[in-house]
Amino acid sequence: MRRVLVAGIGNIFFGDDGFGVAVAQKLEGAPMPEGTRVVDFGIRGVHLAYELLEPHDLLVLVDATSRDGAPGTLYLIDPESDPHALANAAPDSHTMDPCAVLAAVQQMGGTLPKTRIVGCEPDAVDEGIGLSATVQQAIEPAIAMIRRLIESEVTP
Repeated sequence: MRRVLVAGIGNIFFGDDGFGVAVAQKLEGAPMPEGTRVVDFGIRGVHLAYELLEPHDLLVLVDATSRDGAPGTLYLIDPESDPHALANAAPDSHTMDPCAVLAAVQQMGGTLPKTRIVGCEPDAVDEGIGLSATVQQAIEPAIAMIRRLIESEVTP
């Protein structure tokens, strides 16, 4: 059986930076392809690193991703073909650095799975709880993108 980890990351105390968390929370308990696990990691990078020590076929990081697009724009990013993707995956309000997490996995002897990022252009990452209306509206399309991604990347 294929193993897929959908990891919602972000800081809910900085507005739209909580996008990945909101998507993971919406997906938790929803029907997903067999072998798929959805986890809200928030800012717990160490927990994500330890989770990745177990073998996975696909890691989908869901995060606020600033790439100078219009707020609410969704991105599907392959970090292997875009070497700066992980560096841009998290606004400064994160206390979790996706690059550092993935590096830690390798330093602990783990092997990184195929990784994709489903990112959303934030509108505001100021202090405060709650997503902007524009980013809130991107949750359902992001979920559809994640489902298509899992089907295309993992289906034999």
